[in-house]
Amino acid sequence: MALGGANVWTNFSYGYCNDSPSGWLLNPQRSRLILFARNKKSSKNNIRIFAYTYYANDLGEPSTIKSVSQMPLDDAWDKWHDLQLDGWTFEELELPESR
Repeated sequence: MALGGANVWTNFSYGYCNDSPSGWLLNPQRSRLILFARNKKSSKNNIRIFAYTYYANDLGEPSTIKSVSQMPLDDAWDKWHDLQLDGWTFEELELPESR
């Protein structure tokens, strides 16, 4: 492979130790949360990510699920970064226990 050739080292993701976006993002109004989680049934050469959107309670915790979508890994990374640029913040949360 020659230096400067097309697509040389294009799969590097500088600054990330995760292979896929995972965790919770909370919108600036603290009214919605999105949980990014890898679809464990997706193949290694076609990684898919679930994005679970929740309504948030007054404490910024998930209360009711709004929707679920699934997307390819590259689209999930784009969405993850775009949301953070729009003011969404990473939150360390767990799903509430079902009663």
